[in-house]
Amino acid sequence: MVKVALFVRLEAKPGKEKEVENFLLNGLPIVEEEPATTAWFGIRLGPSTFGIFDAFPDEAGRQAHLSGKVAAALMAKAAELFAKPPSIEKVDVLAAKLPG
Repeated sequence: MVKVALFVRLEAKPGKEKEVENFLLNGLPIVEEEPATTAWFGIRLGPSTFGIFDAFPDEAGRQAHLSGKVAAALMAKAAELFAKPPSIEKVDVLAAKLPG
């Protein structure tokens, strides 16, 4: 069961929308290697607004993800791809339906 999650809002710089989309697509294989990342979604909220929603069984899993490769890549690319710093919100999961 997942108990905690992250919601990250990303606002692409003008003309960088495709690069942000590709960044999210390329992040999937990396998070597949994280055993405590139960669910991970790269999403598009609008023409230049993107996001990441991911869920974890506990705080240790969430912290492991925050100090992992995708988070490091996100921060390394932030100035190049995003109009403002990524907004990272820690959230609690009240209910979830997952495969398995």
